[in-house]
Amino acid sequence: MHRGNKCLAAMCLTAALMAPLGVQAFAQDDRDHERHEREEREGRVYDPYRRDYHNWDNRENEVYRRWLEERHRAYVEYNHLRSREQKEYWRWRHEHEEHEEHEHMDHQ
Repeated sequence: MHRGNKCLAAMCLTAALMAPLGVQAFAQDDRDHERHEREEREGRVYDPYRRDYHNWDNRENEVYRRWLEERHRAYVEYNHLRSREQKEYWRWRHEHEEHEEHEHMDHQ
């Protein structure tokens, strides 16, 4: 076999062996994206300030409405806020977390 044919054969073999790894990487990205969408549908939202997820329940919605009121803003669904505004909400939320937990205990 000529040297050129050996190089071509080696490249083809390498490509054939690497192809499953590429497919697996794309499949992982798809699974991550699907998980993220499922969590949003199930009432979970991402907090870019602390890089974690939070359950969006009635209690969180009340706190969110208070945040809007403090800013004299009309109600807008959280998911429709710009990412910068969402980050501002979570920053405020974490600053008021201790107060919120204390207030929640008083109502029980």
